[in-house]
Amino acid sequence: MSVATASAPTPTPTRRIGAGVAVLAVALVVLLAPLSIWHLSQGTTSLGLGDVVAWALGDPRYDAILQDGRVPRLAAALVVGLALGVAGYAMQSLVRNPLASPDTLAVNAGAAAALGLSAAFGITLPFLGGAALAFVGGLAAAAIVVAIGRGKGQSTRMILVGTALALALQSVVTVTILLAEQQTRGLYAWGVGRLSQNGIDTVVQALPIVVVSLVVLLVLARRLDLLSLGEDTAALLGVGIRSLRLTTLVASVLLAASAVAIAGPIGFVGLAAPAAIRLAGSRIPGLHRHLVALPIAGLAGAALVLVADVLLRAVLQGRASLDVPTGVVTSIVGAVFLVVLARTLPGANQAEPMSALGERATFRRAWIPIGIAAAVLLGVVLTALLVGGRPMLLGDVLNWLQGQAGRQVSIALDAGAPRVVAGVLAGAALALAGSLVQTVARNPLADPYLLGVANGAGFGAVIVITLSSAASGWLIAGGALAGGIVAAGIVLAVVGWRMLGTLRLVLTGIGVSAAFGALTSMLITTTDPWNAAKAIVWLGGSTYGRGFEDSLPVLCALVVCGVLAWSMRHDLDLVQLDQDTPRLLGVRLSHVQLLALVLAVLLTGTAVAAVGVVAFVGLIAPHAARALVGAAHHRFVPLAILLGAALVGTA
Repeated sequence: MSVATASAPTPTPTRRIGAGVAVLAVALVVLLAPLSIWHLSQGTTSLGLGDVVAWALGDPRYDAILQDGRVPRLAAALVVGLALGVAGYAMQSLVRNPLASPDTLAVNAGAAAALGLSAAFGITLPFLGGAALAFVGGLAAAAIVVAIGRGKGQSTRMILVGTALALALQSVVTVTILLAEQQTRGLYAWGVGRLSQNGIDTVVQALPIVVVSLVVLLVLARRLDLLSLGEDTAALLGVGIRSLRLTTLVASVLLAASAVAIAGPIGFVGLAAPAAIRLAGSRIPGLHRHLVALPIAGLAGAALVLVADVLLRAVLQGRASLDVPTGVVTSIVGAVFLVVLARTLPGANQAEPMSALGERATFRRAWIPIGIAAAVLLGVVLTALLVGGRPMLLGDVLNWLQGQAGRQVSIALDAGAPRVVAGVLAGAALALAGSLVQTVARNPLADPYLLGVANGAGFGAVIVITLSSAASGWLIAGGALAGGIVAAGIVLAVVGWRMLGTLRLVLTGIGVSAAFGALTSMLITTTDPWNAAKAIVWLGGSTYGRGFEDSLPVLCALVVCGVLAWSMRHDLDLVQLDQDTPRLLGVRLSHVQLLALVLAVLLTGTAVAAVGVVAFVGLIAPHAARALVGAAHHRFVPLAILLGAALVGTA
């Protein structure tokens, strides 16, 4: 897209700092003081504000409660928020994009993956321990994002690469938990972001790193001001661009890694806090200067984390407040902020026709790649059946289909065949859903996952499973469908019909997806905190333990929606062009868009009910199909369905 994200504001550096900067800084400090006292009064043991004040003045009666448990948690909240706020602001300046953060540039995910793998395999580094491992993982992830995202449009590309890499690294952590359950016990809740501490040692170890990194960024503040004017201008004024970028990146990664080492990857703080300060900077003179903006962004981050933790402990009293990770609340708050940012970000409301974004067809005759994809899918299905529970021959499968197989073969195929069918049908459904969503949104970045429908469906399915562990496939599918409808309704209500072809749709969808993911995590940790496997199934996707009855809703949805989508193929070809062409040619645009989205929600809901939340299938399969046969729906949609089925079946 020519306009995928808007660059950060580029104000001219000035020596004047308005009084509003001092007022804002004082207001944040004043806010933190009573919040800290309130935070210390919360916990499983009831303490009044007077007790906390008395302890602060020297009363030793509550030393055991406050010093060992509550002060470390308060210190963690303040240091983590400060580190993420400063890191996010520096990254946004570095990339010149208000959507940049330790989350979207995969720094948090890289640090978390490093710590998760170290827990599973017993890896340690001398001196700094967890902080050093987190830094290595975060820096490696950032280096990959920078290496792949360089070039024209690097701002947008880095965000997309970072988001994709973060999802991949989260999958690595998921696999680690599955394969090393004993060594990684508690890693799931930590992976959402948890402030509970075993003493103050971790915070004390990370604090010098945070302070030194902040000082380094403050020393670079003037040069970062000049960088905001553009690389060419900054270079003419004597700024070493490469050294500035490298130093800023390392300092930012150190801050984010320190936060992850203390409390896990607490989401969205590094995006919401600095972005809020940047929005305020357009009205407060001098706030755009990095010398003041960096520490104020840190204070805003600390306030955000502290407010989230106070609200969590106020709503969930006693033990429940310890079970729910604070990252759940910050993710919901950050998701709301991202939705607001999507409505105010310059360039977010600009649309571009899908035809301008489509890849040039590799094959002029669509039947060639379709035939190849069908053959590949058949090979995937046969391979999956033959190498499942035990090695078998093709004759064993034929005998099983005829009911003449031996006992061991029957046991293996009775368990393995439903898994294969579930994966193939779910992949096909997600690919068709992704094709419809991309057409309606006229945005190649849109898919059921990024638009929140998949996570909404996962939330609905988890509710059903939590309420009834013996729920049928149809009941789970109903819950998933309801959740997907709610998520889609929220996105459509916020975006509006006239903005379906803009970046606002994608940004809003990401926010809604994050919110439903956080709600799912909260539901799992509060109802069954020890069952990490259930979380992994629905947040990572799995075909384990599936029966043919679980795939029946997907098959029905795929047949019905496939027939309807085929009947709409000519209208969909026009819808993907722009807002005006379909109307001029007599197509009822809103009706076609609504029906296509309903079909996408139905497909996604049933697919999630069958195999859980599987990311990227609805994004990759339509892209690959368009690259091979072009953007005409009668050619690329059948190919996308085959590719999606083969992709999930292979996985």
